[in-house]
Amino acid sequence: MSLRFALVGNQNCGKSTLFNSLTGSNQHVGNFPGVTVQMKEGVFSKNSDITFIDLPGIYSLSPYSSEEEVTRNLLLYDKPDAIINVIDVTSIERSLYLTLQCIELNIPMIVALNMMDELTASGGSVDVKALEDALSVPVVPISAIKGDGVHELLTRAMETARLNLKPTRYDFCTGAVHVAVHAVTHLIEEKAKAGQLPLRFCATKLIEGDEIKGIELSQNETDIIEHFAEEMENELHTDKNAALADMRYNYIDSLCRQTVHKPSHTETQLRTVKIDSILTHKYFALPIFITVMTAIFWLTFDIIGGTLSNIFAEFLSILINIANTNLIAINVSEGLRSLVIDGICTGIASVLNFLPTIIILFFFLSLLEDSGYMARIAFVMDKAFRKVGLSGASFVPMLIGFGCSVPAIMATRTLASEQDRKITIILTPFMSCSAKLPIYGIFTAALFPHHGGLIMTSIYLLGIFVAIISGILLRTTIFHGKPVPFLMELPAYRIPSAKNVLLQMWLKAKDFIYRAFTIIFLASMLIWFLQNFNIHFFMVDNAAESILADIGKFIAPIFAPLGFGNWQASTALITGWTAKEVVISTLSVLTGTDGNLPNLTKLFPTLASAYSFLVFCLLYPPCFAAMATIKRELNSYSQMLAVMFYQIFVAWLVAFTIYNFIR
Repeated sequence: MSLRFALVGNQNCGKSTLFNSLTGSNQHVGNFPGVTVQMKEGVFSKNSDITFIDLPGIYSLSPYSSEEEVTRNLLLYDKPDAIINVIDVTSIERSLYLTLQCIELNIPMIVALNMMDELTASGGSVDVKALEDALSVPVVPISAIKGDGVHELLTRAMETARLNLKPTRYDFCTGAVHVAVHAVTHLIEEKAKAGQLPLRFCATKLIEGDEIKGIELSQNETDIIEHFAEEMENELHTDKNAALADMRYNYIDSLCRQTVHKPSHTETQLRTVKIDSILTHKYFALPIFITVMTAIFWLTFDIIGGTLSNIFAEFLSILINIANTNLIAINVSEGLRSLVIDGICTGIASVLNFLPTIIILFFFLSLLEDSGYMARIAFVMDKAFRKVGLSGASFVPMLIGFGCSVPAIMATRTLASEQDRKITIILTPFMSCSAKLPIYGIFTAALFPHHGGLIMTSIYLLGIFVAIISGILLRTTIFHGKPVPFLMELPAYRIPSAKNVLLQMWLKAKDFIYRAFTIIFLASMLIWFLQNFNIHFFMVDNAAESILADIGKFIAPIFAPLGFGNWQASTALITGWTAKEVVISTLSVLTGTDGNLPNLTKLFPTLASAYSFLVFCLLYPPCFAAMATIKRELNSYSQMLAVMFYQIFVAWLVAFTIYNFIR
């Protein structure tokens, strides 16, 4: 019997940690149809018939945000076999608000009291049996990060789903709210039954003013519901939304007094306050952030990652030599051998050389994210961003942009202001995505071997600086108005889970390898063809006579003032639009290799010209996939082209300025 479980909970409740624990690497990331809200779906690592859906973190089922809307629609219309409601037991009062709404859905459900170990360590406790009886759904205490109680949770969840054990209590209201809700339930009972929709949930949502697909109301019925809501508001002297919220929180307060004992602050919360007094300090926060990132880049590119990449590069070089020897031994034609060795193998190996560095970098970034520090960066940057007309909310997509521009641009839909959203879309590609890391890594290894950490830090900070300056210019020239208020929840500091960190490393490595053997494989073949044939499709002995050289020579004068006016570098920038890693594979195919690195000194005779090239790679438009996402989000080809030419202009101007300043 196949089963589908929906994981529902607030932000930072440990829901994704539980999801990773249950699915391991058997998961994929996608989007809900018609929207850009991300969803994760994974198969249970021990039983392929069991599927888990990791829904976005929300606080209620009222459709105030796209995350809440898609979660509600999935639970209402694409009913899972059961809901696993994950609760942060250290903030149980707030978490139970969503629980009461989920109970109204009349779907088999189980509550997971996560972070129970933190509560008990602080002297707190929960009467699980009493809480279970009051909510009429199974309740299981767990620690997702340690794995405690997860087996029992899964066992009871499967039992609940297979026996279709639905909540037996839905009514938590009294007084005027009780009268209004029950009046509406009688009014819509037949319609809800016909649409197979949960009666109690639909009644409360209609009172709040929401529309429920599947329940068509006449004007008379709508007027009657509004009348019931007005009577409730008049009796309670508050608006209808506040009345329903007060009803739930009053019940939660009463329930927690009977079943929950906890100190005013847990040890984790007290520790978080102490750490935040330093890491979010008015004056120390930004220098600490820069120091942390510099240390990470130093360890990644100079000490650990650089050493491992050199060892891995030697291994790949041995494999290529073995392949070359075998092709010669079986008398393969020179053209085919050149395609396989000089084109495909050299192109792919030039990118794969960087795999250990990628893994090490995401190891450190996963530590920052799992520990809770990454969220503080958005908080710290809010003040700086407000000076350029944005809020800290804009830094969240930009933060995602350090991984990949595509989901980062999609994440701008969460911004409340349309102007903030458009500015953030324009600025996000200035953040250095992970696809650009092979470019920086190869250049620092070949040309800046003793200053890798410094070069990397300067590149990352330059991207942020250019984004800030561009934000000021855009706010003062094209987009006007004040930024909207920024509100976000800061998770408590916690020791990162080794399993989560290793899983994130594996997922990034898998994605990197997939790109190497798909996009870069095809790009290497195309580059080899363009390098070895002229416009009449005759093979050439000199690459300077090839189709690729003709293309590069045509645009090379544009880059001459930047210090790299050769056709090879110009060509690499063009092919880099397919995927930024292709810049390195292109240079490797065109120049050959010196040991395990491209012969970059042939193309960049001075360090100033090499750094100028890195700056241009940082700032010029992202890959085709990201540009297509920009078009979709702006819903305009003309605006997408305007963004592209603006980014090209900024990249050229900044690279020109830096080159002429430092040469």
